[in-house]
Amino acid sequence: MAKELGVGIIGCGNISTTYFSLAPLFKGLKVLACADINMEAARARAEEYKVKAQTIDELLANDELDVIVNLTIPDAHFPVSKRILEAGKHVYSEKPLVLTLEQGEELRRIAKEKGLAVGCAPDTFLGGAHQLARKFIDDGGIGRVTSGSCHVMSPGMEMWHPNPDFFFLPGGGPILDLGPYYVANLINLIGPVKRVGAMTSMASPTRTITSQPRNGEIIPVKTPTTIQALLEFVSGARITLTASWDVWSHRHANMELYGTEGSLYVPDPNFFGGTVEASGRDKEIKPLENWAHPFGIANQESPSGARANYRTAGLADMAASLIDGRDARCSLDRTLHGVDVMTSILKSGEEGRFIDLTTTCTQPAALGIEEAQALLK
Repeated sequence: MAKELGVGIIGCGNISTTYFSLAPLFKGLKVLACADINMEAARARAEEYKVKAQTIDELLANDELDVIVNLTIPDAHFPVSKRILEAGKHVYSEKPLVLTLEQGEELRRIAKEKGLAVGCAPDTFLGGAHQLARKFIDDGGIGRVTSGSCHVMSPGMEMWHPNPDFFFLPGGGPILDLGPYYVANLINLIGPVKRVGAMTSMASPTRTITSQPRNGEIIPVKTPTTIQALLEFVSGARITLTASWDVWSHRHANMELYGTEGSLYVPDPNFFGGTVEASGRDKEIKPLENWAHPFGIANQESPSGARANYRTAGLADMAASLIDGRDARCSLDRTLHGVDVMTSILKSGEEGRFIDLTTTCTQPAALGIEEAQALLK
């Protein structure tokens, strides 16, 4: 296979700028074209990033493209990814991959039949902070992980997103929108999940948009906005996960893992960097010694200061896996297991019982300093 894959992008909304701007950091990728149901949006992105604007049909038929990135809204992920596979292209999707396990199994069937790969974000677990946490666990830093807690909570999305409607419809909600970052990192750190139990609720049946340009517009809420879940892992660890858009402020840490020999404090899985802290049996919490992981180095300014942003690393790793003939870290198996975890959490909330998962996966290979450097130009 060629040492560089031609990349096309379907969906030219907000998230597309991340892929356009960060893909050039990585080996094996060359973004050549983009498409959108709104051709004006496609032309605008094409002009901005010096690529070709095409209709979706033209993009799917483009022989220069090996892999197509699906950046459409969540409800469109399955039909668009299915069309990409049927056109003979590899797929890399934004999260969540699909909205039901059945949709994911259909993608698996088509991909296997055609000898194609499917990958999916999030790839933030490849970040320097989370790989440092992985190394610390693998080296026995806190012994065997037995329990832990995760919290991702805020007042919601209608305060900043210009069109937040889909966040509050089936397929949205905090567990399917933000949960993938936490679930993917837990799979990275601990491994697959065995069963889940949850309670779900919503604070209000409507939301009032306070962002522009639709300030004051009222939109319906059709999916739970607070989810309190318990995840039992195959390893025996039990982790609580709270995801909510009904919380104005809190003091919970993003992720804490407790082991037989100590505790580990992991920064926000939505980002690549941050400080990892740990304690042993002495109960003294200290930052882990920093390491020079390429995906932990600040490379972008944000309102809160400089931060590391290497989104597209998962796509680059998928490209390298296709070239090298190895397993991709953001693979279909792991992504689909994550979908199983999240949809089972919602099902548990509806039915009031624990749900046994029907999928499993392996932990992704750790991404050390040399492996990460090999992905960069």
